[in-house]
Order: sequence, then structure tokens, then C-alpha cells
Amino acid sequence: MDTIWKLCRKYTDLSDEEIGIIENMAGVLQPLANLEDADIFIDCPGRDGDAIVVAEAKPADVPSSYKKTVVGLLAKPENEPAVARTLRLGVGTKQMKAITQENGNTIQSVEPIRSGSRIIGVLIREKRVDEQRQVSERIHFSQHSFETIAKALAHMASDSNWLTECIDEALIMVNQEGIVTFRNTLARDLYQKLGYIEDVLGQPYDNIRLVEPEESGEEIGGYSYVETTVGRQVLNIKRIQLDAPDMAFAIVVRDVTWRREQEKALILKSVAIKEMHHRVKNNLQTIASLLRLQMRRTDSRETHQVLGESMNRILSIASTHELLAQSGMDEVMIGEVILNIKNNTMRYFANPHYQVTISLEGDDFKVDSDIATSVALIINELLQNSLKYAFRGGENGQVRIVVNQGELYSRIQVIDNGGGFDVNNTEQNRLGLSIVQTLVKDKLRGTMEIESSPAGTCATFDFKNQIIEAADVT
Repeated sequence: MDTIWKLCRKYTDLSDEEIGIIENMAGVLQPLANLEDADIFIDCPGRDGDAIVVAEAKPADVPSSYKKTVVGLLAKPENEPAVARTLRLGVGTKQMKAITQENGNTIQSVEPIRSGSRIIGVLIREKRVDEQRQVSERIHFSQHSFETIAKALAHMASDSNWLTECIDEALIMVNQEGIVTFRNTLARDLYQKLGYIEDVLGQPYDNIRLVEPEESGEEIGGYSYVETTVGRQVLNIKRIQLDAPDMAFAIVVRDVTWRREQEKALILKSVAIKEMHHRVKNNLQTIASLLRLQMRRTDSRETHQVLGESMNRILSIASTHELLAQSGMDEVMIGEVILNIKNNTMRYFANPHYQVTISLEGDDFKVDSDIATSVALIINELLQNSLKYAFRGGENGQVRIVVNQGELYSRIQVIDNGGGFDVNNTEQNRLGLSIVQTLVKDKLRGTMEIESSPAGTCATFDFKNQIIEAADVT
């Protein structure tokens, strides 16, 4: 019950009375799970649109769909549409497919939990999809060994053509005289798509061959394979020697056009992402160069400082886009981002009269570009503050950046052993801290805490993860 209270207080807008209703409902989950032979859950609507699992019960007499606990993990609308529908409409949803946090397939039935007219959660019953039913009703020959395929085809006769219609590839059988004696419906449709007017059944195989013999690929043990393009279609063509008196060989053709188009689209997308981040980086560096020129033209120390801080903020974002351009993805390792910011900050703001070391500790994981740029700006501001104000006495110092990856939210701490400052003093110029607090709240959807004393300062902020993997929740 304490877990339900903590999760609801942290991630939902439920009142104390509404959380009490959820806790009372959770008390009957285990008997329900045993009675229904199903996994039973309670999800509550989160502040950011996703639902969060706050309670669970696994059946005692049948296997659960889950190896680990999922309490504390998100239920995303695209994976669990039944949950999203019931939370949105306030009506029950029966027998809908869902994907678990462990990427398994289940069937969900969902009922709303109400407090007055408000939907405060949902009660979910999940049953495993029978593994035999998960398999497509069509047979995928490409998933079996060639010996298995040959044996299966050798036993297929014309009076068993219902079985060949279950094959998810175009199938052609050729006799010893080189005549096509059988083709399934997919083969007929494929050849019509390729422009053949007449049915291929009964035609000499040489008349309908899609590749020349020298292009059929290297033959090993009566089997050959080649991928070729015919018109706009990309085809995987397998030739399988058959050990049967009335059949010489079979041709199995799989249309992979859509798959190859998707692969090309991914490559083009990667190139476009690289180019986009590269251009953004160049534009930001141009702006930073203009600010640097302005710095050289002013004699005002205050103006020089303000321009320098602005330039460093821009370079922080630019360095992140440089990493994204190198990766070709819209994700980057958070450790690389922080190391770049650390090096830039030391270069521009470290005081030459005393020695300060900056260390990076903890976890390293991928974040998307939005999180990366926000984290870069926040770390830049916090490091600048430490280097400029924490060690004014001229002593040596240390700044630690500690990263902890969590299930829903991750946390970063910037800790220095400087002289500290009065956190409650509102008269100090706090543009940097104002920027940090705004970014944490609006961009990262997290919270920010600062503790300071004569022994040092610890700034802690958390942010919502974009990549969430099922893991143990302790």
C-alpha cells in the first residue's frame, strides 16, 4: 500500500481520498487473479498522458505473462490501447490485444475505477495469448531449413493444395520435363503483378524464369538463393531440388519490396538527421562567433561577462548537435554530452589561479535530442556557477557530476565542495538558475532541488526518460 501511495503522489494528480479508493481496490487483486487465472493490474492516469502501473497480482496456478514486476512502469497508449480507451471514454473495454512492458502479447479487458464522475484508474485483466495462436496461420518457409522445405514440398500433391495455400511465399513446382505442374495463389498473383497475362501453370519454366541460370546464385546441396529486382519488385528467389519422381525442383519466391523500401527510408532518414544537426551546429557556431566579436569590441566588464555566458550557452547546444550529427540518430549517449559540456566550461570559465577538478560518475545511457540539449544547457549553467562563485577563496576544489538512470525518471547531481551560498537570498542575480529551473520544469518535466552550506552545494534535477525498459523495481 505504501508503494501505491508513493507512486500516486509522485506521478498522478489523485487526491488523498482517491488514492485511498485505489488502495482498497488493490486489496482484492490477488483473489481476482487466482479466480480468473489471469494477471490483474491497477493503472492510474499520469500527469503526462501515460498511465502508470500502481498495483499488480499474478495468478497462483497458471504461468504469469510477466517474469518481473511492472509496478512503477508506464502503460503507453500505443502498446495498451484498451487502457487508453477506458481512461479516455470512461467505459469498459473487452478482449483487446496489448503489448506488455516485456514485449509479450496479451489480451486485456479493462474496467474504469471511478470516484464520483471522475476516472481515477482502471482495473485490468490480462491473459496470455496462446503461443500456438501467436504464430501466423500462414507457413513461413523462409524460417525453416532447406532440408525441411524440400521434404515438405516433396509430400505436397495436387490434391493437398489447401496446404500450399497456407505458405506465405509464392510456390512453383516443376516436373522432370521442365513444365510448371503446380503453383499456389500467391505465385499466380505475383506473376500477374509482374505483367504476365496468362497463368504460369502448364508453361515451360524457362518461359517464366525470373533470373537467368548464371544469376541463380551458387548451388549448394540442391539449393540456390538469389535476390533480384524485377520491375519495381524486389524478390528473394529460392530454388530447391526435390527428391520425388514427378517433381524436379520447386521455386519459392518472397516479395521483400516493402522491407527494402523501409531500409532505404531509414538510411535516408539517418542522412537527413545528420545533415540537420550539422547545419544547426554550424548556425549556432556562427552566432557564437558574432558574440565573440562583440566581446572584443566592448570595454565593459559586465557586458563582456554577459556575452561570454551567452556564447557558452550557445556552444553547449552546438556541441550536442555535433554529437547527434556524428551518430546519425536522434539519440546520443548522455555521458558524451556531459563530457563535452565539462570540457567547454573548463576552457572558458576555469580560474587559472586555483585548481578545480570535475569528475563524471554513474550511469551512461541514450537520450533523445530534446533531452540532450536541455541537459547540456543545465549542466553548463550549474558548472559555470560552481567555477565562478564556489571557490572565490582561491583554494583547490572539486565538482562531481553524478548520473543515475531510473525506471521512469533519471537524476543528475552537480556537487561542489566550495563555500556555498544562501539559497533563500532573492536579491542575488540568478539568471542562470532561472534558466535551469525553467528547463527542468518545462522541457524535462522534472523537479529541481538545491542544497547549500559552507561545506558545498548540491544541485539535483530529474527528468522523464524517453527510453524505458522493463527492469526490476525495488
